[in-house]
Amino acid sequence: MSVDCPAKTNLTLHVGAPRAEWNGRHELDTIYCAVGVYDTVTVARKAPGTGFSLNLEGAHLGDLASSGSDMRRNHAVLALFALAEASGNEPDVALSIDKRIPVGAGLAGGSADAAATLLALNKLWNLDWPLARLQQVAATLGADMPFCLSGGYAHGTGFGERIEELPSDGDTVRDLTDRGFAGRLLVGAYRAELRTPEVYATFDRIGAEEGDDNHLQQAAISLHPRSGQAIEVALEAGASHAFVSGSGPSVIAFVPDDRTSESVSLAWRERHAVDRIIAAQAPAVPIVHIIA
Repeated sequence: MSVDCPAKTNLTLHVGAPRAEWNGRHELDTIYCAVGVYDTVTVARKAPGTGFSLNLEGAHLGDLASSGSDMRRNHAVLALFALAEASGNEPDVALSIDKRIPVGAGLAGGSADAAATLLALNKLWNLDWPLARLQQVAATLGADMPFCLSGGYAHGTGFGERIEELPSDGDTVRDLTDRGFAGRLLVGAYRAELRTPEVYATFDRIGAEEGDDNHLQQAAISLHPRSGQAIEVALEAGASHAFVSGSGPSVIAFVPDDRTSESVSLAWRERHAVDRIIAAQAPAVPIVHIIA
């Protein structure tokens, strides 16, 4: 089984107080949007008793390629063990991840890998669990993972794990589309990574900039100033919207047409505002493949 799982961004991200019962995680109110940059996770059965294996591929693996990286802390591996325990299966599975979502970028690449793993194993093990049941498992692993199982648009609350899917024909999605939060976009990515706990710690210290729909944006920019430059450059070049994605440092720029896309891309390159530019569409959804 193979699953292409998209990245995510947060069209709004309103951050409340940390909660002791959530191990210090902050209360969130967010509108999620899945972005058509995909990691592909492939799962295959292994002989009983042989355990799991993990293979990582991709041109931009970041810290995941480090020799000191612990395979058992990989999000896909954590998802494998969580679903194995919940379903009574043995984790004798070969995992292969082809990464295209930038690492440590505020795009939920690790969460997408975990979600893809859950979706693939649900088929491989013939569980046929509904999405809501998989989301219960995902919620034990991280805030973004329940959303990554479904993609599209969703309203997230709690620490981000409580998901209300937003139907494509509903008023909220129509409003988002009318405001330009759909269709073409550019991801401005970086070689640098930001750690989410560091961004939240900075937010706790400096707060949000007035008017920012992403309350973490100011914290991310203070740690990675080029993100702020990329936002300014994109808006000057005609982007409909430009903002830090999640905890950053990646920047999302929605563009209304090909001409604007080219203009933003050229401006980003000329100003050295980003290190990589990825063209994508939104919203996106996971795609499950059965490999013959």
